Parts: sequence; C-alpha cells; structure tokens
Amino acid sequence: MKLLLDTHIFLWYITADARLSALFRDAIREPGNQVFLSVASLWETIIKYKLGKLPLPQSSEIYIPKQRRQHQIKRLLLHENAVKELAKLPILHRDPFDRILICQTLANDLMILTVDPQIQSYNVPYLK
Repeated sequence: MKLLLDTHIFLWYITADARLSALFRDAIREPGNQVFLSVASLWETIIKYKLGKLPLPQSSEIYIPKQRRQHQIKRLLLHENAVKELAKLPILHRDPFDRILICQTLANDLMILTVDPQIQSYNVPYLK
C-alpha cells in the first residue's frame, strides 16, 4: 500500500504517542508499504510551531524533516495535478492543509492515515 500520513498521525508515530492505533503503527512499519509525509504537513507544523501551538524539541523546519528521514518516510511534494483536485472537492470543511492532503491522496493513488472525521467524510481512501 501507498500511505499518506496526516500530520497528527506522523507526530504521534515519531513520539510513540498512545493515541496511535496498533493498526496504523503496523501499517507504517510494514516493509511492503510506501509511507509518505506531505510537504503540506511541514508547512502546517512550521506555522503551528511559530504560533506556539506545537511544542517540539527543535524548530519545525529542522525537526520534522529529520524525523521523517530517521523513520524512513518519503517526502511527498505538492504538484499542480494535486492542487487541481481542489476544484472537484466539496466544501465539507475549510482546513486548507486537510484539503491539500485529500487532493494529494486522490492525485497520487494513496490511502490516508487519519483519525479526523472531517477528512474521512470525503470520498477518499483511508485506513479503517
């Protein structure tokens, strides 16, 4: 499977947070799966870190890529074909980072790992 981690799932994974389900943890660790973190998640964490809403041991622009590489998670760049998917999405909620992750999931034939019911309300493949 090709998996895209929602930002909170990535953060839970790298910190061994108890909120991360065994199903998600095992899917991320499964050697046959390709696991991605979007650059949109880096963008989101930088903003939240700068606003003081996301405590991290280092600044986000250093910590997140370092952890992504350390955990052998691939970087997913944001391409025009993914952004074009925005035109097809209904406005079920307005979080721009979630909407970009949904578009990247659709454009790149991925399955998203998230516990966010708003993302799950879209017609997007997610791990249940």
